[in-house]
Amino acid sequence: MKYHHIGIPTKNPIPGEVYLEDYKLFHSSFDDNSFGIEWMRYEHDCPLPELVKSVAHIAFEVEDIYEAIQGKKVIIEPNRPSEGVIVAFIEENGAPVEFLQIRHKNAT
Repeated sequence: MKYHHIGIPTKNPIPGEVYLEDYKLFHSSFDDNSFGIEWMRYEHDCPLPELVKSVAHIAFEVEDIYEAIQGKKVIIEPNRPSEGVIVAFIEENGAPVEFLQIRHKNAT
């Protein structure tokens, strides 16, 4: 497991944010700032858990997302928000934690 980014909920639009229609949220890329922050702005009818919408999350890159979530309290099942990425969220002591399994371009 390797640290990847932190995600912070916001109610304010962020320059360059992208809309994810399936999740009814806007997000900024963690690559767009020096600190690895992903800003998340949720629509009122976003289907994600309230915990994810209201509490900052920390994200880790993992080799096998299904192994990483095994035995954990899964609050968002593995899904594919973008090409080459699988994400899932767990709850750990009242805080959301995101796991990302990323297929890197140089991987075979």
